[in-house]
Amino acid sequence: MAATGPDMGNLYSLGREVLARIQAKNAERERVLAVSRQVVQHAAHAIRAAHRHEWQEAGAGLDAGNALVLEMNGAAAGHPDLMAAGYTLDAQKEHAEAHLVYATLRGRPLPDPMSLGVDDAAWLNGLGEAAAELRRASLDAIRRGEVAEAERLLEALQEIYVFLSTIDFPDAITRGLKRTNDMVRGVAERTRGDLTLAVRQEDLKAAMERLEGRLAEGRP
Repeated sequence: MAATGPDMGNLYSLGREVLARIQAKNAERERVLAVSRQVVQHAAHAIRAAHRHEWQEAGAGLDAGNALVLEMNGAAAGHPDLMAAGYTLDAQKEHAEAHLVYATLRGRPLPDPMSLGVDDAAWLNGLGEAAAELRRASLDAIRRGEVAEAERLLEALQEIYVFLSTIDFPDAITRGLKRTNDMVRGVAERTRGDLTLAVRQEDLKAAMERLEGRLAEGRP
Protein backbone atom coordinates (compact mmCIF):
# COMPACT_ATOMS: atom_id res chain seq x y z
CA MET A 1 0.00 0.00 0.00
CA ALA A 2 1.47 3.36 -1.02
CA ALA A 3 2.17 5.85 1.74
CA THR A 4 0.07 8.99 1.66
CA GLY A 5 1.62 12.41 2.27
CA PRO A 6 0.20 15.20 4.41
CA ASP A 7 -2.81 16.99 3.07
CA MET A 8 -1.40 20.44 2.15
CA GLY A 9 -4.20 21.40 -0.17
CA ASN A 10 -5.26 24.37 1.98
CA LEU A 11 -1.77 25.72 2.69
CA TYR A 12 -1.95 28.60 0.24
CA SER A 13 -5.49 29.58 1.13
CA LEU A 14 -4.56 29.69 4.82
CA GLY A 15 -1.32 31.47 3.97
CA ARG A 16 -3.16 34.17 2.06
CA GLU A 17 -5.43 34.78 5.04
CA VAL A 18 -2.48 34.98 7.44
CA LEU A 19 -0.53 37.32 5.16
CA ALA A 20 -3.59 39.54 4.70
CA ARG A 21 -3.90 39.92 8.48
CA ILE A 22 -0.20 40.62 8.86
CA GLN A 23 -0.31 43.18 6.07
CA ALA A 24 -3.26 44.92 7.75
CA LYS A 25 -1.44 44.90 11.09
CA ASN A 26 1.69 46.34 9.52
CA ALA A 27 -0.38 49.16 8.04
CA GLU A 28 -1.81 49.88 11.49
CA ARG A 29 1.69 49.83 12.96
CA GLU A 30 2.86 52.44 10.46
CA ARG A 31 -0.18 54.55 11.28
CA VAL A 32 0.41 54.28 15.04
CA LEU A 33 4.07 55.19 14.61
CA ALA A 34 3.29 58.24 12.48
CA VAL A 35 0.58 59.52 14.81
CA SER A 36 2.72 58.92 17.90
CA ARG A 37 5.30 61.34 16.52
CA GLN A 38 2.61 63.97 16.05
CA VAL A 39 1.42 63.44 19.64
CA VAL A 40 4.93 64.12 20.93
CA GLN A 41 5.24 67.25 18.81
CA HIS A 42 1.94 68.70 20.03
CA ALA A 43 2.83 67.89 23.65
CA ALA A 44 6.14 69.73 23.36
CA HIS A 45 4.42 72.70 21.73
CA ALA A 46 1.80 72.84 24.50
CA ILE A 47 4.45 72.76 27.23
CA ARG A 48 6.44 75.58 25.62
CA ALA A 49 3.30 77.70 25.32
CA ALA A 50 2.33 76.98 28.93
CA HIS A 51 5.73 78.17 30.17
CA ARG A 52 5.14 81.43 28.29
CA HIS A 53 1.66 81.63 29.87
CA GLU A 54 0.13 81.53 26.40
CA TRP A 55 -2.81 79.56 27.72
CA GLN A 56 -4.97 79.64 24.60
CA GLU A 57 -2.16 78.32 22.43
CA ALA A 58 -1.27 75.69 25.00
CA GLY A 59 -4.90 74.59 25.22
CA ALA A 60 -5.10 74.29 21.45
CA GLY A 61 -2.03 72.06 21.46
CA LEU A 62 -3.55 69.86 24.14
CA ASP A 63 -6.82 69.58 22.24
CA ALA A 64 -4.97 68.54 19.09
CA GLY A 65 -3.06 65.99 21.14
CA ASN A 66 -6.29 64.59 22.55
CA ALA A 67 -7.61 63.89 19.06
CA LEU A 68 -4.33 62.32 17.98
CA VAL A 69 -4.16 60.04 21.03
CA LEU A 70 -7.67 58.81 20.24
CA GLU A 71 -6.56 58.08 16.69
CA MET A 72 -3.38 56.36 17.83
CA ASN A 73 -5.14 54.20 20.41
CA GLY A 74 -7.85 53.32 17.89
CA ALA A 75 -5.26 52.16 15.38
CA ALA A 76 -3.53 50.04 18.03
CA ALA A 77 -6.75 48.57 19.40
CA GLY A 78 -6.92 44.80 19.07
CA HIS A 79 -3.12 44.58 18.85
CA PRO A 80 -1.67 44.32 22.38
CA ASP A 81 1.88 44.45 21.05
CA LEU A 82 1.20 47.75 19.25
CA MET A 83 -0.52 49.22 22.30
CA ALA A 84 2.48 48.22 24.44
CA ALA A 85 5.09 49.34 21.90
CA GLY A 86 7.67 51.84 23.11
CA TYR A 87 6.64 54.56 20.66
CA THR A 88 2.98 54.26 21.71
CA LEU A 89 3.71 54.46 25.42
CA ASP A 90 6.27 57.24 24.98
CA ALA A 91 3.70 59.30 23.11
CA GLN A 92 1.15 58.65 25.87
CA LYS A 93 3.72 59.70 28.49
CA GLU A 94 4.50 62.96 26.68
CA HIS A 95 0.78 63.65 26.25
CA ALA A 96 0.15 63.09 29.96
CA GLU A 97 3.13 65.28 30.87
CA ALA A 98 1.81 68.18 28.81
CA HIS A 99 -1.61 68.01 30.45
CA LEU A 100 -0.12 67.69 33.94
CA VAL A 101 2.22 70.64 33.44
CA TYR A 102 -0.61 72.78 32.10
CA ALA A 103 -2.93 71.89 35.00
CA THR A 104 -0.26 72.51 37.65
CA LEU A 105 0.86 75.85 36.23
CA ARG A 106 -2.76 77.00 36.13
CA GLY A 107 -3.57 75.64 39.57
CA ARG A 108 -6.19 73.23 38.25
CA PRO A 109 -7.00 69.63 39.24
CA LEU A 110 -4.82 67.01 37.60
CA PRO A 111 -6.46 64.98 34.79
CA ASP A 112 -6.65 61.22 35.31
CA PRO A 113 -5.16 58.58 32.97
CA MET A 114 -8.51 57.41 31.63
CA SER A 115 -9.63 60.89 30.61
CA LEU A 116 -6.34 61.35 28.74
CA GLY A 117 -6.50 57.93 27.08
CA VAL A 118 -3.13 56.87 28.47
CA ASP A 119 -1.73 53.82 30.24
CA ASP A 120 -1.35 54.09 34.04
CA ALA A 121 2.43 53.67 33.91
CA ALA A 122 2.65 56.24 31.14
CA TRP A 123 0.68 58.67 33.34
CA LEU A 124 2.97 58.05 36.32
CA ASN A 125 6.12 58.61 34.28
CA GLY A 126 4.53 61.66 32.68
CA LEU A 127 3.92 63.00 36.18
CA GLY A 128 7.59 62.51 36.99
CA GLU A 129 8.67 64.23 33.79
CA ALA A 130 6.33 67.11 34.61
CA ALA A 131 8.37 67.73 37.76
CA ALA A 132 11.35 68.84 35.68
CA GLU A 133 9.11 71.33 33.92
CA LEU A 134 7.93 72.63 37.30
CA ARG A 135 11.56 73.34 38.20
CA ARG A 136 11.89 75.42 35.04
CA ALA A 137 8.67 77.27 35.87
CA SER A 138 9.84 77.86 39.44
CA LEU A 139 13.14 79.33 38.23
CA ASP A 140 11.24 81.57 35.80
CA ALA A 141 9.08 82.78 38.71
CA ILE A 142 12.19 83.52 40.78
CA ARG A 143 13.63 85.61 37.93
CA ARG A 144 10.36 87.56 37.78
CA GLY A 145 10.55 88.15 41.52
CA GLU A 146 7.44 86.02 42.14
CA VAL A 147 8.74 84.13 45.16
CA ALA A 148 5.29 82.99 46.32
CA GLU A 149 4.61 81.38 42.93
CA ALA A 150 8.03 79.73 42.98
CA GLU A 151 7.23 78.31 46.43
CA ARG A 152 3.88 76.96 45.18
CA LEU A 153 5.56 75.18 42.30
CA LEU A 154 8.28 73.76 44.54
CA GLU A 155 5.60 72.43 46.88
CA ALA A 156 3.87 70.73 43.94
CA LEU A 157 7.20 69.28 42.82
CA GLN A 158 7.87 67.88 46.28
CA GLU A 159 4.37 66.41 46.46
CA ILE A 160 5.06 64.57 43.20
CA TYR A 161 8.26 63.12 44.62
CA VAL A 162 6.59 62.00 47.85
CA PHE A 163 3.71 60.40 45.95
CA LEU A 164 5.92 58.57 43.47
CA SER A 165 8.09 57.33 46.35
CA THR A 166 5.12 55.37 47.69
CA ILE A 167 4.87 53.29 44.51
CA ASP A 168 6.86 50.08 44.85
CA PHE A 169 6.29 47.74 41.94
CA PRO A 170 8.71 46.04 39.53
CA ASP A 171 10.03 48.11 36.63
CA ALA A 172 8.27 45.73 34.26
CA ILE A 173 4.99 47.11 35.64
CA THR A 174 5.90 50.78 36.15
CA ARG A 175 8.31 51.00 33.19
CA GLY A 176 11.28 52.49 35.00
CA LEU A 177 9.37 54.73 37.40
CA LYS A 178 12.05 54.41 40.09
CA ARG A 179 14.63 55.95 37.77
CA THR A 180 12.19 58.71 36.92
CA ASN A 181 11.62 59.44 40.60
CA ASP A 182 15.36 59.51 41.28
CA MET A 183 15.44 62.34 38.75
CA VAL A 184 12.53 64.05 40.51
CA ARG A 185 14.37 63.90 43.83
CA GLY A 186 17.42 65.61 42.35
CA VAL A 187 15.25 68.24 40.68
CA ALA A 188 13.43 68.95 43.97
CA GLU A 189 16.68 69.32 45.90
CA ARG A 190 18.21 71.72 43.38
CA THR A 191 15.04 73.78 43.17
CA ARG A 192 14.79 74.00 46.96
CA GLY A 193 18.38 75.27 47.08
CA ASP A 194 17.75 77.85 44.37
CA LEU A 195 14.60 79.09 46.07
CA THR A 196 16.28 79.27 49.49
CA LEU A 197 19.03 81.42 48.02
CA ALA A 198 16.49 83.67 46.28
CA VAL A 199 14.50 84.15 49.51
CA ARG A 200 17.65 85.04 51.43
CA GLN A 201 18.59 87.57 48.79
CA GLU A 202 15.10 89.09 48.96
CA ASP A 203 15.33 89.28 52.76
CA LEU A 204 18.76 90.92 52.52
CA LYS A 205 17.50 93.39 49.93
CA ALA A 206 14.53 94.30 52.12
CA ALA A 207 16.79 94.76 55.16
CA MET A 208 19.14 97.01 53.18
CA GLU A 209 16.22 99.09 51.94
CA ARG A 210 14.96 99.53 55.52
CA LEU A 211 18.43 100.56 56.66
CA GLU A 212 18.81 103.05 53.83
CA GLY A 213 15.39 104.50 54.70
CA ARG A 214 16.36 105.01 58.33
CA LEU A 215 19.65 106.59 57.38
CA ALA A 216 17.93 108.95 54.94
CA GLU A 217 15.64 110.06 57.76
CA GLY A 218 18.59 110.54 60.10
CA ARG A 219 17.57 107.65 62.29
CA PRO A 220 20.04 104.98 63.47
